[in-house]
Amino acid sequence: QVQLVESGGGLVQPGGSLRLSCVASGSIFRIYDMYWYRQAPGNERELVAGITSGGNTNYADSAKGRFTISRDGAKNMVSLQMNSLKPEDTAVYYCKAVVVVTGTGVPRASWGQGTQVTVSS
Repeated sequence: QVQLVESGGGLVQPGGSLRLSCVASGSIFRIYDMYWYRQAPGNERELVAGITSGGNTNYADSAKGRFTISRDGAKNMVSLQMNSLKPEDTAVYYCKAVVVVTGTGVPRASWGQGTQVTVSS
């Protein structure tokens, strides 16, 4: 009923930048918080950044000062601007949104399929 589609991943050199985007579609009544997570091979999925419907943000220590999360409510979209990328940022990046599906009244978490980010020279 809700689909999240990420885009913007790819291969970038250390020190470079990428901008990830995630668009939510489907029977959406309301979107609450939106997040970016990442999972590197052999590691657990970890929170990178989150943003509330009011625009309040939070970041993992590893992302502070380098990444910026933003959202466009009219487009049901969340973005992650990533600067000064490091090899250790290499991972699959996932979008997550807390969504109320039309007619349900219950907020539920939905996940995208992920987009690969590789930082390498």
